Amino acid sequence: MKIPLSAPDITEAEIEAVVAVLRTSRLSLGPVTEQFETAVAAGVSSTHAIAVNSGTAGLHLCIRALEIGEGDEVIVPSFTFIAAANAIRYERAVPVFVDIDPETLNIDPGRIEDAITPRTRALMVPHTFGVPADMDAILEIAQRRGLLVIEDACEAIGAEHRGRKVGSLGHAGVFAFYPNKQITAGEGGVVVTSNAAVAGRIRALRNQGRYPTDDWFQHTELGYNYRISEINCALGLAQFKRLEQILCKREAVACAYNQRLSSFQHLTLPRLALPFGRISWFVYVVRLAAHLDRDAIVRDLTAAGIGCGRYFAPIHLQPSYAGWRNSAGLTVTEAQASRTIALPFFNNIETAALDRVCGILARLLQRQRG
Repeated sequence: MKIPLSAPDITEAEIEAVVAVLRTSRLSLGPVTEQFETAVAAGVSSTHAIAVNSGTAGLHLCIRALEIGEGDEVIVPSFTFIAAANAIRYERAVPVFVDIDPETLNIDPGRIEDAITPRTRALMVPHTFGVPADMDAILEIAQRRGLLVIEDACEAIGAEHRGRKVGSLGHAGVFAFYPNKQITAGEGGVVVTSNAAVAGRIRALRNQGRYPTDDWFQHTELGYNYRISEINCALGLAQFKRLEQILCKREAVACAYNQRLSSFQHLTLPRLALPFGRISWFVYVVRLAAHLDRDAIVRDLTAAGIGCGRYFAPIHLQPSYAGWRNSAGLTVTEAQASRTIALPFFNNIETAALDRVCGILARLLQRQRG
């Protein structure tokens, strides 16, 4: 029995929504896109929402629309998906990596001040694995130092920080809907912001730089084809309507894992709850004791047909970031990243699959301990 790392949860409602779009003549920038945007904006308590073709595109458009450009510095953790740093580099800005909190694995607010220079323009704040970052501390620093805040909420739709939805707390936020996410649009993302000017510019930039006053062959500024189809939005909208149900299902899977793994020695499990917010479970990541061979266990799990992943390989150690290889002060990032394993995690994973994953992991841990 092969168990995937992730799997989308598609019901007849999603299939019917997609088919309904296919029966129309409007497959791009139509009414379903507007409905999806309206639903997401309302759901996260933001004024504006702009649907795009990926979370990466959304992050890029935030950087450009906020006029972060060549030579500007943006503080970001290295322990996150590479798209966060790539989006900064697309505009010839400079990602400045800071270390993470060893418990939440989010950016450590205590490390931000030391990384600020006269060239710092913004903070890019991922909510890692759906765990809300410490936004009180981050926003206080940003306000005091005159910095922009972009929330990378691509893994965190529905997460909350002190009763407020993540993504809506900074100057702009981005959600993503790749098939491994809590809800999916197949591909796609949504940018949210309460700044009308920023929202208007992002709408133009996603559609080849066209503003509402432009005709189809007039382009006020350099833009991109970051549009998303009506088909994707139909799927995303149907999924978004089930978001609360889906989040509860995923939390239940996390609890089931913790129950099975709580007695395992040499294994650190994720926290199931936070005092200041709500987790939106994206992945279930355990951390091995430092003396164990994480990569060997990943290989053995894969050989047994169990999907797993190293979440995350630090960005500053990637080949495409050779110039950042000697980034200083990332000891927590490097130590924690070398210990992480993401286990199979999706809405409808069966009890037998959970038992198999945990049983095989137990045997592998016992083998390494001798």
